[in-house]
Amino acid sequence: MTSNLPVLSLLETRVLGVLAEKQRTVPDTYPLTLNALVSGCNQKTSRDPIIEASEAEVQAAVDSLKFMSLVMESSGGRVARYAHNAERVLRIPTQSTALLATLMLRGPQTAGELRINSERLHKFADISSVESFLTELAEREAGALVVELPRQPGARENRWAHLLSGAPAIEERAVNAYASPSADVTVGEIAALKANVAKLEAEMGELRALVGKLYAELGISAD
Repeated sequence: MTSNLPVLSLLETRVLGVLAEKQRTVPDTYPLTLNALVSGCNQKTSRDPIIEASEAEVQAAVDSLKFMSLVMESSGGRVARYAHNAERVLRIPTQSTALLATLMLRGPQTAGELRINSERLHKFADISSVESFLTELAEREAGALVVELPRQPGARENRWAHLLSGAPAIEERAVNAYASPSADVTVGEIAALKANVAKLEAEMGELRALVGKLYAELGISAD
């Protein structure tokens, strides 16, 4: 991301995503108390990865986001409440916030998955609409907020990932499963493997001979 925003930690993106999610799904209790925010961060469903953050850790993430103006604290009342300010700071519409929040909460997804998983935050008319907003987020002059990942082997669609935590690590494990043997294998290693195979074959021959001898001594036919 080439904007002026610092790279956010996993917990900071989780806090921001939870606030954006709960604003739409539980408006009656929004802005959220710290306890509600901790529960949302540690939620076992609709989260990837699943985390177990302490109240102190969530508070530290909130304070960091407040410093960046991405989170605001409500004044008044006995309990502090928190709301996100992503749309104003990032200068994005609510549709884009819904997509970003879904990516922050659930990890990389295809446009089709995003349309389904973000339905409670915003109902997109079709996948093309989702792709349109993703393209806008990827081509922002102020800095890209999402990126389209390389297609995985066997997949029909590319996945998208947010860039608020920096460039995502490309998953190469699935690709390597289809790749040619590694060029890092040396001639010596190949020779050692051949020697081991020859040794195993010799031992197998000796075992067969021993079994044949036992059969003969016991008068048992090898057939």
